[in-house]
Amino acid sequence: MQPMLSPENVIEQVSTNTAAATRRTRSDRPIAWWLLACCALIFAMVVLGGVTRLTGSGLSMVNWKPVSGVLPPLSQAAWEREFEHYRQTPEYSYVNKGMTLDAFKGIFWFEYAHRLLGRLIGVVFLIPFVYFLLRRRFEPSLVPKLVSMFILGGMQGLLGWYMVKSGLVDDPHVSQYRLAAHLGLAILIYAFMLWTALEILHRAQSAGPGARSRLASPTTILAVAVFITMMSGAFVAGLKAGFTYNTFPLMAGKLVPDGMWSVSPAYLNFFENVTTVQFTHRVLAMATFFAIIALWFGARRMGLTRSQRLWLHATALAAVVQVALGISTLVLRVPISLAALHQAGAMVLLTVLMGLAYETRRADGHVLR
Repeated sequence: MQPMLSPENVIEQVSTNTAAATRRTRSDRPIAWWLLACCALIFAMVVLGGVTRLTGSGLSMVNWKPVSGVLPPLSQAAWEREFEHYRQTPEYSYVNKGMTLDAFKGIFWFEYAHRLLGRLIGVVFLIPFVYFLLRRRFEPSLVPKLVSMFILGGMQGLLGWYMVKSGLVDDPHVSQYRLAAHLGLAILIYAFMLWTALEILHRAQSAGPGARSRLASPTTILAVAVFITMMSGAFVAGLKAGFTYNTFPLMAGKLVPDGMWSVSPAYLNFFENVTTVQFTHRVLAMATFFAIIALWFGARRMGLTRSQRLWLHATALAAVVQVALGISTLVLRVPISLAALHQAGAMVLLTVLMGLAYETRRADGHVLR
């Protein structure tokens, strides 16, 4: 039989374990901040990708050179060669016929910055990863997650080129399917990194009252709903559906417009019919918005912690701003500045919802180790 521990020994053991956990959490904080810095770069990448698409710059670089492509054209001859490659594309023939070299440079720099930022994210992730790995700063369970993030990042680069190639063949427009896949993978990588960083930052904190966990499932569902709405927005962008039906809440004077089922088979209307795609995005956006506001009203009556209240209020505020940006972008016929803010707003809304979801799940002890 093991000897019984006295109350003093139990308190001493708990204090020792708590102190060790606190030291471990503090030593892990640089890892969490590193991941959050990567998240910030991915956030910027998503917004810059939206600007690249809105300015019609995405097809300006017709070659993919992961290493040598780091440097832009550095001479007049190099610019002429790059421009000559572009003049052989369908976009030049059907959209930008007669474009000057100076005008080409204007769209080239957006796409170049987008690709350069993607390479920068890879470097910012890889170098600290190797450093922390050599210093044995990672818990064994964290390494597979980080390796998965790096692999997904590489896949994202390949998927981006696969998307661009769809607009270099016959039709000078990228496939809306490939655009949605490219955006979706970026968002998933962002969410994966953000959640992992939150786990590291809060690893040693204790769980709160079980009643608070009632918010865990609704907030997680709402985060998924925001992701689905963003995917719907990718199809709106890919089909340029935002340039049609520029009134709200009616579409062509009706709540449910005509022509929503003109494509056969019927399910393709949700991906290829401009009318249906825009209608679906409106419905998803407004349904998610009202669900968030309902959650905000209901959750205020619960005994929330200060941190949970802050995340809750931030979520409601982000939802209001995002809907206002979406409606403004639509009725003003997609000005680039507002459209970029709308895409950034979606990322902010997803971020604060994930923060709220994490805090409420943590109260139930589901996230604690």
